[in-house]
Amino acid sequence: MSESKYFKFSSALLIAPLFSVLMIWSVFWFEVTFGVSFNEYGIYPRTLLGLRGVLFSPFIHASVEHLYNNTIPLAVLTLVLVFFYRSKALSVFFLGLVFSGLLTWIIARQSYHIGASGIIYVLASFVFFKGVFTKYYRLIALSLAIVFIYGSMLWYIFPVEEGISWEGHLSGFITGLLLAKFLKIEVPKPKKYIWEEEGYNEEEDEFLKHFDKDGNFISPPPQKEEEIKVIYHFKDKDPND
Repeated sequence: MSESKYFKFSSALLIAPLFSVLMIWSVFWFEVTFGVSFNEYGIYPRTLLGLRGVLFSPFIHASVEHLYNNTIPLAVLTLVLVFFYRSKALSVFFLGLVFSGLLTWIIARQSYHIGASGIIYVLASFVFFKGVFTKYYRLIALSLAIVFIYGSMLWYIFPVEEGISWEGHLSGFITGLLLAKFLKIEVPKPKKYIWEEEGYNEEEDEFLKHFDKDGNFISPPPQKEEEIKVIYHFKDKDPND
């Protein structure tokens, strides 16, 4: 696959982030407008009823601040995922949602765990590790950008602050790593120059023939100017003129 086909703009680049943000804001708007709370639909570990939170918890947020803190990372990482890993974006979302939720259900404290931060950690972890695993220069650069922008998120996979689901963050981080490791994605082949091709012989390279072994330019020998000959043809005068 060529780079031009792999990295191309599509309407999904705008639709996917907008849809994900619209979903979490719509749920919160519904709660505020009608005075209800969906917190009990979050993940409640090791209970049968708490399993419903695996699907519902990413759409539920406790406050405007909680919602706002998740909105921008979710939009940015969704856009990045769709642009750089378009063919597997839906699989990463669905598998990340399910497996990070199940892992949270297994390891977390007895409390309701809500918010989109789990899937955010899935996306950040997947994008970072997949770029490293592919060893493709553009995706490695993307991994470095993720570290630069969201590297501080790593601290929150540990219990460093009260009131946050560090277990959900850790579950998302682990899930993203596993998806990056085992989910196969075709990446574009980097362009090869002529000197990188198998069987290349630099002695036959027409360009290199203009340089000596020390890399100095070899001036071409002066060409002898051709003598210009002018030949005149005379026509006898017509006697009738």
